[in-house]
Amino acid sequence: MKILITGAAGFIGSALALRLLARGDEVVGIDNLNDYYDPGLKRARLERTRAYDGFTDVRASLEDRAAMERVFREHEPQRVVNLAAQAGVRYSLENPHAYVDSNLVGFLHVLEGCRHTGVEHLVFASSSSVYGANTRMPFSVHHNVDHPLSLYAATKKANELMAHTYAHLYGLPVTGLRFFTVYGPWGRPDMALFKFTRAILADEPIEVFNYGRHRRDFTYIDDIVEGVIRTLDHVAEPNPEWSGQAPDPGTSTAPYRLYNIGNQHPVELGRYIEVLEQALGKQARKNLLPLQPGDVPDTYADVADLVRDVGYRPQTPVEVGVRRFVAWYRDYYGV
Repeated sequence: MKILITGAAGFIGSALALRLLARGDEVVGIDNLNDYYDPGLKRARLERTRAYDGFTDVRASLEDRAAMERVFREHEPQRVVNLAAQAGVRYSLENPHAYVDSNLVGFLHVLEGCRHTGVEHLVFASSSSVYGANTRMPFSVHHNVDHPLSLYAATKKANELMAHTYAHLYGLPVTGLRFFTVYGPWGRPDMALFKFTRAILADEPIEVFNYGRHRRDFTYIDDIVEGVIRTLDHVAEPNPEWSGQAPDPGTSTAPYRLYNIGNQHPVELGRYIEVLEQALGKQARKNLLPLQPGDVPDTYADVADLVRDVGYRPQTPVEVGVRRFVAWYRDYYGV
């Protein structure tokens, strides 16, 4: 197939593009290489995908309406995976306008492109952050998620609502994927594992929020990519049993589906740091701090729908994933 990936130089986008290219798909990758984090790392990721003849590299921003219209018109993708977004919960407290531009305006341009070019299936990145103030565990796509705790989370919830509208109005099959704390080789420098590794190797203290007590459903990058591919190949369909009397948030009478992609084994941050220390062979100096505004204490994914519909369950333990990340980090930075 010809598949358009937005955010193709990003952590997940690059890994996904490699997998799709390796199986013989043609990939059109969009990225603007912005400087939210090191553009050099993004360029290095792109070099891996450029090695394939089936990869087309496009420089464009989602919020550039004319550029997005041109991409859809010229390339006519069969399926689309939208991964480009302004990421980061804490950064949304500092620069909220970036989230509106990329995550709302940009996503509208993706939806419009899909609508007007007859795209067969749109898969888009949501986030575990949409669960916000929810405390009922594990988090299920069938739970109500109307209490986000950050603007980032609110934009991801808005993406789900916008996508449902297009599924309802235009019959566009859409699938939203709520990712749970993705980590692994070629990861993002603004994420905890990357920052902790750099600081520990430099003998600098690490900032440990919530005194290391909050838990995250850390999910390895290969598990995320496998989940994306399986859902991409499984085109969303209406739920014939859906009822407006008891509305199910995870499905619809429209071709709309939501899935969690998480490891279903929450790990306390303190334990995560211990695993990293073991992989590095070096102890961390910890600056213990309270929970940051916008953060949630715990995440835990219910992946029953993912297992039922596409037969997949993420399963890489943090002991394996963190060790692989450290090996990559040492090799990439020559440490």
